Amino acid sequence: MAGEVKKVVLAYSGGLDTSIILRWLQQTYGCEVVTFTADLGQGEELEPAREKAQLMGIKEIYIEDMREEFVRDYVFPMFRANAIYEGTYLLGTSIARPLIAKRQVEIAAEVGADAVSHGATGKGNDQVRFELGYYACNPNIKVIAPWREWDLTSRTSLIEYAQKHQIPVPKDKRGEAPFSQDANLLHISSEGKILEDPWQEPDYDLILTRMVTPMAAPDYPTEITIDFQRGDPVAVNGEKMSPATLLAKLNDLGGANGVGCTDIVENRFVGMKSRGVYETPGGTILFHARRAVESLTLDRGTMHLKDELMPRYAELVYNGFWFSGEREMLQAAIDRANERVTGTVRLKLYKGNVIITGRKSPYSLYREDIATFEADTVYNQRDAEGFIRLNALRLRLGSLLGKG
Repeated sequence: MAGEVKKVVLAYSGGLDTSIILRWLQQTYGCEVVTFTADLGQGEELEPAREKAQLMGIKEIYIEDMREEFVRDYVFPMFRANAIYEGTYLLGTSIARPLIAKRQVEIAAEVGADAVSHGATGKGNDQVRFELGYYACNPNIKVIAPWREWDLTSRTSLIEYAQKHQIPVPKDKRGEAPFSQDANLLHISSEGKILEDPWQEPDYDLILTRMVTPMAAPDYPTEITIDFQRGDPVAVNGEKMSPATLLAKLNDLGGANGVGCTDIVENRFVGMKSRGVYETPGGTILFHARRAVESLTLDRGTMHLKDELMPRYAELVYNGFWFSGEREMLQAAIDRANERVTGTVRLKLYKGNVIITGRKSPYSLYREDIATFEADTVYNQRDAEGFIRLNALRLRLGSLLGKG
């Protein structure tokens, strides 16, 4: 195996798994390793990743702030689709992978590397997402997936390897090996340990890092407004913000009020079920607020068709097909539908709840003079009789046929 690869770009977090992979690549392939760490708003100081890489002999180290690109070009387009996987998951991990993969391939071209590598396991979805992204950006790139090659098949064996090679092993609040976590500006996911038993209640005091529980949230609501233009949020409480700054602001507001924690059992693309706890405070607020603006600005046919397309779009993102033609085709239709999704939403955050209290738009299709229960001169209620009789015709004929 050694000698097959001269230079590899590794998606490197500085955590236990990718630190072990870095050493394993050096030993197994005898190749030069370039590390790439993307700042997607995970909320951690990234300089320790640089220091760890330097200690392990890495000469080319890329650490890049990609928060604005992540939210503007990936999170917001996905949210225009109201994408939710299996009714609960706002796709926080899924949407980060194509951006990391794209930039890895770009760096490989810049430094003359002939391979890329990631730390996703052979049981999970991320291996698929990374590698579909790699091949979409460079069909000829070589991919090294250590979890599918090495004999380190458990968390215990990883820790033993780390101790043998003087790689620091992180500890949780109890001094134990931590949950497996993935974080970015949209969400934090936690998996492993007691969460592998779907009957065990999560220890939220130990798990949660971006938010409090609803029970610990304040006993009074927080009222905010969010302004939207063409489907994307642009301001909170009247203050215009960049995409990443706005999402971070909503994370703070939602997290302080216990908004956005979900305990999920999902169907992985590779075929198995997995259980995790996801924190998505800002994304949860955005989802409900966007729907409120859409309720005013989209006609029934557009809104219902968009809702029909959403599960397919969400599945494409979940399974790693961000760069596919079908996702781009759906995106074009979704973006067209969002051209008039402009307006302001007022809402209250209270103990895990997002409560819509008002919405307005210059493109509102809501007509009070038509919808009113009071007398009006616009809508002739007798017109409904023919409408109902025509729609009832097939039901009446079916009933007559059934009665012989």
